[in-house]
Amino acid sequence: MTSHFTPSLDRVRVTADTDWYEGAGISLGIRVGGLVFTSGQAPVDAGGATVGRGDFTVQARQALANVSTVLAQAGSGLDRAVKLTVFVTDIGHQDLFAAIRAEQYQEPFPAETFVQVSALADPDWMIEIEAVGVVA
Repeated sequence: MTSHFTPSLDRVRVTADTDWYEGAGISLGIRVGGLVFTSGQAPVDAGGATVGRGDFTVQARQALANVSTVLAQAGSGLDRAVKLTVFVTDIGHQDLFAAIRAEQYQEPFPAETFVQVSALADPDWMIEIEAVGVVA
């Protein structure tokens, strides 16, 4: 007979002063124990408007800034991110993203998956980033 142990873990919704996903019924992030899981963070400003239409560098910096905001709201930060998943509409931007990522991270670098998708939720988005961070 197999016994299954299910620990009780509280899920805590992560929000920000301006929660650009609240109207969509999505949490910016969820904190569970010592980890925080972000939703995909898009290149949107605090009002939810897309920034940098057609400019991958601007969009990547904004999406990464949004990841930083969500992690910080949960007691984590980019320096404690252990996993990034980066969705792009053009895999040719991988080197550009690597340069932007290098501005933020030092060794040990977080694990990362970089994947091209045919589309994101908004046709003007060129990138979306989700992360897992450790809470201090």
